[in-house]
Amino acid sequence: MSRKEVIEILKKEEQHWVGDGFLVSSMFSPNHRLSEYLSPFLLLDYASPKEFSKTNLRRGVGVHPHRGFETVTLAYKGEVEHRDSSGGGGIIKEGDVQWMTAGSGLVHEEFHSKEFSNQGGDFEMVQLWVNLPKQFKMTEPRYQGVKETQFERIELSDGVDMKIIAGSYKTHQGSFKTYSPINIYDLCLKNASCAEIQLPKMTNSLILVRRGSIKVGQKEIKAGELAIFERDGDLIALEAMQSSELLMLNGEPINEPIFSYGPFVMNSKQEILQAIDDYNSGNMGKFPSSLP
Repeated sequence: MSRKEVIEILKKEEQHWVGDGFLVSSMFSPNHRLSEYLSPFLLLDYASPKEFSKTNLRRGVGVHPHRGFETVTLAYKGEVEHRDSSGGGGIIKEGDVQWMTAGSGLVHEEFHSKEFSNQGGDFEMVQLWVNLPKQFKMTEPRYQGVKETQFERIELSDGVDMKIIAGSYKTHQGSFKTYSPINIYDLCLKNASCAEIQLPKMTNSLILVRRGSIKVGQKEIKAGELAIFERDGDLIALEAMQSSELLMLNGEPINEPIFSYGPFVMNSKQEILQAIDDYNSGNMGKFPSSLP
């Protein structure tokens, strides 16, 4: 086995509002200059911890379309209610994850849950965009929601715990079906603990430090920073400089052209133009009028 080294550390950018419910830093987005080391991940928006006051208003993002990729929302604090035109939806609470395959196209909305809005409190989320291979770009939309208690957890070493969200780790399995090989883990490390994470060869790997700070080789990654690793090697050695919480992303790169425009990610400009036309023509679905 050989160790993967960090090639770059992305720092948290200035925060911006998505709707009126999500104050996020976009760590990267489609067509990033290092996209070859990010694929199959297209975007990572991090809503770092923020306290919301209680309100009777709906905070979030109204109806909008997607085509050609998947959205993955990880709830660390607070609650989000989702519904989409394919019939998928639900409320994700602390520790829950939802995985929406937009595929051929749908419209959806995301708001703070009514209960969370009424009570207020701390809110922290991560949303990923995951690319779909060309053969699955126009697949039928799908919604998967998994509760905190349904995820498998393992102790990697003394003081290091792993929650397996997607993919697998050795003989342990994640909870989501994916269209390309992807592994997503939440890691908790106590101060001064160490771990070695084994990963498939020639895959892309990223680590977002949500709390604390870690060291990989001679490089320190602090809270709010994202480390991008070289593709060579199959092992990442972590050392916690203080008690830390990490999100690790790993996946087989999709070596296909990417054309993106707003909420659509396809393989060609013509496919993007078709997506825009389909949406404007009402061919990406709509919510039944019976729903609120």
